[in-house]
Amino acid sequence: MDEQPPDSASAAHPQAATRRRERQMLTTPAIRHLMTLDARGELTTAHVRLVAQTLDLHIRTVWKRLADAKANGTAERLGRARFEITEDLRVQLAYHRGNIKRLHEALRAEAEENNTTAPSLATLYRAIRRDLAPGDLAGLRQGLPASRGHDPHLRRSPVCRNEEWEGDHKQVPVWVLAGDRLLKPWVTWFIDCSTAMTMGWALTPHYPHRGSILAALRSAILRDDTHGPAGGLPQRLRIDRGRDFLARAVQEALGAFAVDVYVLPPYTPHLKGSIENLNRAATSMFFSTLPRYTGAQRLDARHHAGENDPPLTFEAFVELFGQWVRRRNAEHRMTARGNLTPLELWNEDDTPLREAAPEDLHAFLLEADRSTRKIQGHGIRWRGRDYIGPWMTGRTGTDVRIRYQPHHEDTIEVFDLHTHRHLGTAHLSDQADPDQINAVYQARNERAQRLRRDLRAAERLRRRRFKAATAPAPAQAEGAMTRKAATEELRTLRAPAHPDELPENYMPRRLAPGAGWVIPTTPCKTTSEEDSYES
Repeated sequence: MDEQPPDSASAAHPQAATRRRERQMLTTPAIRHLMTLDARGELTTAHVRLVAQTLDLHIRTVWKRLADAKANGTAERLGRARFEITEDLRVQLAYHRGNIKRLHEALRAEAEENNTTAPSLATLYRAIRRDLAPGDLAGLRQGLPASRGHDPHLRRSPVCRNEEWEGDHKQVPVWVLAGDRLLKPWVTWFIDCSTAMTMGWALTPHYPHRGSILAALRSAILRDDTHGPAGGLPQRLRIDRGRDFLARAVQEALGAFAVDVYVLPPYTPHLKGSIENLNRAATSMFFSTLPRYTGAQRLDARHHAGENDPPLTFEAFVELFGQWVRRRNAEHRMTARGNLTPLELWNEDDTPLREAAPEDLHAFLLEADRSTRKIQGHGIRWRGRDYIGPWMTGRTGTDVRIRYQPHHEDTIEVFDLHTHRHLGTAHLSDQADPDQINAVYQARNERAQRLRRDLRAAERLRRRRFKAATAPAPAQAEGAMTRKAATEELRTLRAPAHPDELPENYMPRRLAPGAGWVIPTTPCKTTSEEDSYES
């Protein structure tokens, strides 16, 4: 009966293969200990026989391994010389963008030039798998960001609720209809690292700004019937190095409430893993189920599945998103945290909450206008518009300061200039109806489209096209012509400067007479004209 190859024997008897690997791991320490006994003069045959029985080896094999170890000066078994990846090969692999086959071709060309032997492609693959870590190979192929994906990261053990929050922006990978435009909205949200509770969020149809961050902070801190039950002020907030998050209004809002803000280094998403996990969960669990999802399966090189489905309106998307956040907080069970939901973890934690009064939120979570305003008979004049509120009755002539939410200027918060007390909310008095607003937007879009057409037409005139090349040669513009052809075309295109230069086949275009013109029935010439022509 033929002997089975080692691989098939290992596959047929996995337990035997496991015992053999464990025996190989214990052989080196055993030989090292026998060398120590031999150096002391205490080594006996009983010691060698006991080691051989324990490791399931023949006693002569143990004696031979001990003799080799004494001759080599080490208990490690010296293997045969093998091909290894050197620093120069790492550089060459990076030069070829991590393409191992291209590196092998370069090694073969170098070996032929130096009259040496190059390693085989299989040997090169084995050496790279053995000597290069997966992170190193990914870094040589795609750079440092790909290499960091193979690094383990420490997890911060959660202590209590509101100890630490994380915040981030994310562009939603779903096309949504806002007005008459298809766009991908942005979400700004905050998460509690201890309980994985989504504290607050805000959606904008465009790139987020200070207003969306302040709105998300308000919804995260408030604990009223609309925003509760989670809320309060965090001890620390971890954010990335975004311009919006570092805006002056945000720093004022967080610093006034004694919240430590940790600004992370750029390109370090692993340092805010809680919010990054929330971004991935939202994509896989919610965004991917909506129509017009940009990551849907491809039908071909250009089209995605469901790309012709009717898109959600922005209002419908906001409603569905709010339902998903509430459902995740109340129903999503986390096996790593005792199979509890974020809401259950929040309610079980009895850590006292540090809350802020609503009037304080009006003061610090809004942008401030630096000018002093006065309540007049028509209300408060700001940016060429009038704001009015029922609480203004009897307060005409009062000096006030206003605060507002950026890009949401239909309402403002009014404070007394001297006492800094919050007086109330003022609304835009003469606000246009939706039809008027849509008419303005439509006029803007038509103007933008007209300008876009003009710019594209000018760009077509400016653009020069070149012929395709199949061999090394200078670039040649399309429509190249000879000097004779260019002269002939210029002669035919140039308008005649004098009636005598009119060509024989020239036929003027008839123009329709204008209003008030009289067409004479017979040609008339004066005597002076006849004399001038005859002369």
